[in-house]
Amino acid sequence: MAERRPSGINSRRPSVIPYLAGIEKPVLPSIPSQCDVLICGTGLVESILAAALAWQGSRVLHVDANPYYGDTCATLTIEQIKAWCASVNDGSSGFQGFSKAMLHIPYPHRLNSRDYGIDLSPRVLFAKSDLLSLLINSRVYRYLEFQSLSNFHTFENDTFGKMLSTKEEIFTDQSMTLASKRQLMKMMKFVLEYDLPENKEELETHMHEPFTDYVSNRFHLSSQQINELCYALGLAPKPDISTIQGLSRVRRYLVSFNIYGNFPTLYSKYGGPGEISQGFCRSAAVAGATYKLDCALKSFDPDTKTATFEDGSKVKISEKVVCSPSQAPEGSRNVPERNYEITRLITIVEKSCKEWFAEGESAALVVFPPKSLPSNNQFPVQSIIMGSGTGCCPKDQCVWYLSTIEQGERGRRDLESALKKMEESILRESEDGGFDVELTESDVAVQANGGISVINSVKLGKSFKGFVPKEKLTYLLKLMFTQYTSVAPFGVVSNAVFEKAEENDHPGNGPDLKVIYSSMPSTEISYDGVVTEARLLYSKIVGSDDDFFDVDFEDDEDYEHGPSSESAIVDDAEEFQPEMAFEL
Repeated sequence: MAERRPSGINSRRPSVIPYLAGIEKPVLPSIPSQCDVLICGTGLVESILAAALAWQGSRVLHVDANPYYGDTCATLTIEQIKAWCASVNDGSSGFQGFSKAMLHIPYPHRLNSRDYGIDLSPRVLFAKSDLLSLLINSRVYRYLEFQSLSNFHTFENDTFGKMLSTKEEIFTDQSMTLASKRQLMKMMKFVLEYDLPENKEELETHMHEPFTDYVSNRFHLSSQQINELCYALGLAPKPDISTIQGLSRVRRYLVSFNIYGNFPTLYSKYGGPGEISQGFCRSAAVAGATYKLDCALKSFDPDTKTATFEDGSKVKISEKVVCSPSQAPEGSRNVPERNYEITRLITIVEKSCKEWFAEGESAALVVFPPKSLPSNNQFPVQSIIMGSGTGCCPKDQCVWYLSTIEQGERGRRDLESALKKMEESILRESEDGGFDVELTESDVAVQANGGISVINSVKLGKSFKGFVPKEKLTYLLKLMFTQYTSVAPFGVVSNAVFEKAEENDHPGNGPDLKVIYSSMPSTEISYDGVVTEARLLYSKIVGSDDDFFDVDFEDDEDYEHGPSSESAIVDDAEEFQPEMAFEL
């Protein structure tokens, strides 16, 4: 079964459901003989679907070919990462969504495998999003712990700057002219009101115009401010986004601020999508779903409606089979095409990296806009930084997740270039790096309550080019690989993605009949699109999504698995107002 993480190391708790034992049914020695829906793969979308169907009353059998939960968005230990890389490079069945995995561990004796949780598809969660609403409504948040993330850094002209997003920070920033401040505030006001009737004509005129051109012409902002809006606040993975795309992405950030505190985003502790997947799996198990790991689908006979697994066991399905592309049986024909690539670089560094974090936080985002790196990157590089407080690594260490949609050698070169800049930055900024930083009045903002907020929390400036560190950054692990997806950048999975299997759903067409394939994780580093895909799959099976998670949960105050006191979300019914479902 899955490798279980001990709770006594570094104040870490075990995985939410290491083997679905406890309040759920224990793992059965064999699978049931019949079920309504078979779901192969325990990725986030499939896990949400399993829980929704189970609570609706369907008999769900949920299996995974891997010995761990999460499938293509799993959170893995070091030993699991080693096995994963070997399987990817061997072209093993179940790992077709990845390629070119390169792993380097220079000091293996310094890594205790179970002290680490490495995400294959790291994500951050906006406070105003449909997934967070679903986590609350489904009570799955009770199985998770959330922490805030408020620092968004942009790299430009050899300088890392924290994005200004509050009135206090903007109007106390002495590096901006009064006219620039007014224009920036006008821009942010328009972002929140662009869909009002009085703005309809202008929006229709410019909606397909490049966002960067529109913002420059309409609000006369500087290129640095435009980059911050587009790539830091908007987290755009490519440069040629339209005005409507840019406005919606910036508003996603602005409307998420101050929902649960002075931050726009959160992340789940101990792991990202893999941990949330386990939460939904547990919810599904409570509702009656059956789980089995190390169980690969071998074939499905549409005439007898029988699924056969690699271990020889069989099950009859009365409704549908849903399968992750990574778990498709050999020879499957209707798997969605994987037309888009994501190049990822994951490193573990022996450094706390606290200089990047806001006070009391353990994570941050660093974005490199196009053409900001020595490699002349054509696409932005996005980096999620997770410190030891996230539960994914030991004290005084940090995990860096870098990604770009640039392909091949150019993508790898861009990631290495960004990594080098991050290394130089953290050595330059750290207290023991041999180069002290003196903050001036232009680097801080005085809040309304009298507190001080550092604006340029990673200050490099002109002196960066001449900086020679007294130490080198120690890398304990480097992992680079290519990930594939059928979802275009900015895309949300549409009904057309699932049409292939439906079009061929008649006798005589082979093993894929009545098999619906989900999609590989998208290029987004947010969770946008996940709930949309789960709803579409649900509709394919049930006929509509009207009763999707329409469950009247009893409010049990002494619920055994209530939220942690460290969670950024509290169980307060008055605090959870109806939330806007946000999709790009």
